[in-house]
This record gives sequence, C-alpha cells and structure tokens, in this order.
Amino acid sequence: MTTKATGNQYSFPTLEARFWAKVDKGGPLWQGTPCWLWTAWVDRYGYGRFNLSKGVAVAAHRFAYELLGLEIPLGLTLDHLCRNRPCVNPQHMEPVTNRENILRGVGLAALNAAKSCCPKGHPYFVSSDGKRRCRTCHGEVVKRGRTNAR
Repeated sequence: MTTKATGNQYSFPTLEARFWAKVDKGGPLWQGTPCWLWTAWVDRYGYGRFNLSKGVAVAAHRFAYELLGLEIPLGLTLDHLCRNRPCVNPQHMEPVTNRENILRGVGLAALNAAKSCCPKGHPYFVSSDGKRRCRTCHGEVVKRGRTNAR
C-alpha cells in the first residue's frame, strides 16, 4: 500500500480508492456499455476478489454493485448478463435466485434443464416429487417389473 507523507502525517488511500484503482473501465462492449474489468486477484472460477482487510476478501462485482448504492436483496445472487466473470460493471448485473442464475448459464445443470425429451425422444413430465420423468420409459420399466415378478 502506498502512503504519502505530509509532514508528520500519513494519508492512506480509502477503501473506495483502492477498489477503483484495480478496475479497467475499457473492457469489451456488452449492449453498448463496456465491461469494467477487475485487474487484481481473480479466484479459480474467474471472479474478481477484493481484500477489504487482511484475511477478509469479498466478491469484487458484489462490492462494486453495493458501492454504487445498489442493493442485492437477501437470498439473491448477481447474474453477469455480459457473461464476463471479471466484469464489475453494475449495469451488467441482475439480482436473481441462485436457481435462475444456474439455469441461465452454460453449465451441465443448465444444459440438462433445457432438455424436454428423454434419450429415446419421449417428452418429459414433472412428477409429484418435482422431478422430470418420461412417462413412456417409466411405464415400460414398471411393466417389465410386473412381468418378471410372475
């Protein structure tokens, strides 16, 4: 941390000044506005991390969102609409449920959730326990079970 001597006094950069010193506001454009790229520590998932103090780090995009006076409602997470994980531009964020955030992604959970048919091409339905099932394949399994029991 850089300090500046002024007589016998030392001035330290504010938390806000330390944060913005690590942001490059000239990133790639998303819907006409640039990504603000975090240039410091990035975790193994690609999200920026900001040290508030020794041993206390927070997600950089969440810090930027709240620093600019925006509120993240309890129980919601920030979705990077620009799909650029080091981006801290609040215009590129939307508070959503964790489920919505996962389903909007490109991970395995999102890909599986988008499927509307079983591997044999039969349509899925949602059973009473909330799981997706194939009525045709399930019926065949039940029928085989009855046949084998005789």
